[in-house]
Amino acid sequence: MTRVPLVDLRPQHQALQDHLTAAFEQVLDSGVLILGDQVRCLEEELAGFCGTSHAVGVASGTDALRLTLEALNLRPGDEVIVPTFTFVATASTAVLAGATPVFADIEEATFCIDPESAAAKISPRTRAIVPVHLFGHPANMAALGALADRHQLVIIEDAAQALGAQYQGRPVGSLGRAGCLSFYPTKNLPACGDAGMVVTSDPELADRVRLVRACGDASVLGGPRYHYDRLGHNSRLDELQAALLRVKLGHLEEWNRRRSEHAEQYRALLSDLDVVLPGELADGRHAWAVFTIRSTRRDALRTALTEAGIGTSIYYPEPLHLQPAFRSLGYRQGDCRVAERMCGEVLSLPMFPDLSEEQIETVCRVIRQALK
Repeated sequence: MTRVPLVDLRPQHQALQDHLTAAFEQVLDSGVLILGDQVRCLEEELAGFCGTSHAVGVASGTDALRLTLEALNLRPGDEVIVPTFTFVATASTAVLAGATPVFADIEEATFCIDPESAAAKISPRTRAIVPVHLFGHPANMAALGALADRHQLVIIEDAAQALGAQYQGRPVGSLGRAGCLSFYPTKNLPACGDAGMVVTSDPELADRVRLVRACGDASVLGGPRYHYDRLGHNSRLDELQAALLRVKLGHLEEWNRRRSEHAEQYRALLSDLDVVLPGELADGRHAWAVFTIRSTRRDALRTALTEAGIGTSIYYPEPLHLQPAFRSLGYRQGDCRVAERMCGEVLSLPMFPDLSEEQIETVCRVIRQALK
């Protein structure tokens, strides 16, 4: 039996069971299961939370990225700069939207896209940059924003792992043309399945995403039903997930506060060991979706933790520019040296709101013993 799981949502659901059940029953009683009041209210609430004027609920975080990029009306040959150290959807959605991903390296201290590397990748074909606020750490949006302004590029934030994070006092998701959120069950605001959201203050972009999420049906924007000026996808956030997420949204700040406390405890207990610990931004707030350490003895550490019944994960074992799916783009070993090295050192430890002090002590004790 796992002594300390990587993620455990059972305590959260047990504490909210009556409220979640009531929300579920309310949707069933309403008879409206798609694009009803629950989705509309959640969109309004999350737009307010993220400091944007609009929010559009979609089926997943991946679809949030894909539909937003499609709404930019990208053309074959257009390039989108993305970090190579991230979940595959950050790059695959650019391909699915008809563009070419261009991989940039990351900053060693933050795991986020390196603005200098991104700058070196800009070409006459570049249309957008997709910074990822990886593990909950905001990317360097000041430098990226200046770069985008200088070259007239669009910034689409991949904030899938960072809901509740802030950069220079502003919520992530409000710092570019749009922000893409994920409510996958391991995220800071977890659905009971897949769900996502696009947040933006650009009304035209919001309308294009609304259109594309509903197969391109013109009726969603007041046109005739079953009339299509463009094609889209069936990617609507359903009422049941929206209702459950509305219950949970009221607890997000508290859950993120607990995550921050857990991170502080990890850092205090591991600070004297030969591992590299993640840090806070001086001018931002980390969402601590994931707590990731680095060690040149990563594999031995993971083995020891696994044998002790402690859940871990490696985010990510291979950079995207070296993945077979992107081989046709012609990247080679050494093209993104920082990311390549990080892939051999990163190890993510248990992190969820109801993680106890005793569980963190257990994790750190096993790490200490393994490093002796």
